[in-house]
Amino acid sequence: MRAYIALGSNLGDRAGYLLLALSALSRLPQTHLLRLSPIYETDPIGPPQPPYLNLVAEVETALPPRALLQHLLDIERALGRVRKEPLGPRTIDLDLLLYGDLVLEEEGLTLPHPRLHQRAFVLVPLADLAPDLLHPRLGQRVAHLLEAVGREGVRPLVL
Repeated sequence: MRAYIALGSNLGDRAGYLLLALSALSRLPQTHLLRLSPIYETDPIGPPQPPYLNLVAEVETALPPRALLQHLLDIERALGRVRKEPLGPRTIDLDLLLYGDLVLEEEGLTLPHPRLHQRAFVLVPLADLAPDLLHPRLGQRVAHLLEAVGREGVRPLVL
C-alpha cells in the first residue's frame, strides 16, 4: 500500500532529527522508502516556539495502518519526543497522512489525517510528491487543497 508520512522537527538539531527518523523509516519491516519531498522551514502553529523543518515521505508498505502508526510512535519515542502540550515543540513528529485511499476512524487513528487539508506545512511538501493525488474523504486533488490554503509560512530550506 502506498502511504504518505509527514515529518517535522523544531527542537535541537532539527535536520539531524529528520535524518534519524528517515533512517528509522527506511528500516521498517515490509516497508520501502520511495521518495522524499524537499525540506521546508515553516512557521509554528500553537504556543510560541522555534520554526519547524518539515517534509513528506512516500512509502510502499505491507504493514496494516495501525502497525505502521505504532512504528511511527516508536520512532518518535526513540528520538526523545515528549508530549507535554498540544501543538507544542518537539524533537520529531511523524504523522501518517494517507494510507492508500483508506478512510478510517478508530480510537487513536484517523485516515486521512484529519487536519491534512488545512495545513500548508503538510500540503506544500505533499504536493511536491503527489499533486494529483485525491484526498479520499474530500475527493479533491492535493494541488487544489494547497491552492485553497496557500503557502504562507512555508519556505524552502536554504542551506
